Amino acid sequence: MAGSASLYYRAFHGVPQSLTAPDGTPVNAVRGFLDALAFLVAEHRPARLVACWDDDWRPAFRVAALPSYKAHRVGADGGEDSPAALGPQVPVLVDVLAALGVARVGCPGFEADDVIAALAARAVARGDGAPVVVVTGDRDLFQLVDDAARVRVLYVGRGVRRAELVDEAWLAEHHGVRGGAGYADLAVLRGDPSDGLPGVAGIGEKTAAALLQRHGDLAGVRAAAADPASAVPAGQRRRLLEAAAYLDAAPAVVRTVAEVPVPAVADELPRAAADPQRLEELVRRWGLASSVERVLASLAGHRGR
Repeated sequence: MAGSASLYYRAFHGVPQSLTAPDGTPVNAVRGFLDALAFLVAEHRPARLVACWDDDWRPAFRVAALPSYKAHRVGADGGEDSPAALGPQVPVLVDVLAALGVARVGCPGFEADDVIAALAARAVARGDGAPVVVVTGDRDLFQLVDDAARVRVLYVGRGVRRAELVDEAWLAEHHGVRGGAGYADLAVLRGDPSDGLPGVAGIGEKTAAALLQRHGDLAGVRAAAADPASAVPAGQRRRLLEAAAYLDAAPAVVRTVAEVPVPAVADELPRAAADPQRLEELVRRWGLASSVERVLASLAGHRGR
């Protein structure tokens, strides 16, 4: 399963806007996304694939918990402030995925991260032991990593050709935490300005990781800070206690919600286009021949694991 917005935003910023449709409309995000899809299918040979969508990029329940959540991204119209040349490309990508037959799903009131968490939980619950790989450029989803359940993240922050497979050993090496739950606690303490999460003042990633290593989890860190007899340094204790209101609210914002009413989806990877005629119309209209040909070739040649 893939976090689609993460991929098409990276495609938009990584592929020149000089790539246009015959009428001059930019299609760089569409072509970049499709090229990434072709590479991922050819390289990793999945049996199933779902493009997970943000039906709500700033859900009300997260804003109610922490009003600063993504507040800096709100545009003048109340929607997400995104590049003008990107917005019109998203419906084109939706149409192309439908014509290809690649499953796409979102859920009203929830972000794609929640949809991914729900689908990962369902896949694990099937009990067939099949690995689950989440493709994303968003570190927030490291919280889903679980070696016992065979859930890993293919992190494409540096591009799909330089992707890193994130498991618990990787999290320990790169972030000093134990598993996905540990990463979520780290993210709460550290914060993330790009999402409007202030974190605890003066507690950066290394300090947060050290606190979690010493006290187990976020609840343990908070309990130690509240205990005058604990070994928490005075400055850290003060900062943690002063951030009590934030620490009460932030976990509900940071942690994904797996109990999401995501509709059932036919996620088997197609071997050929579901609607060849519609796909050909889209290819001509938007000048997508080479990218679509690469996707079709990868689909025809894949052998699902």
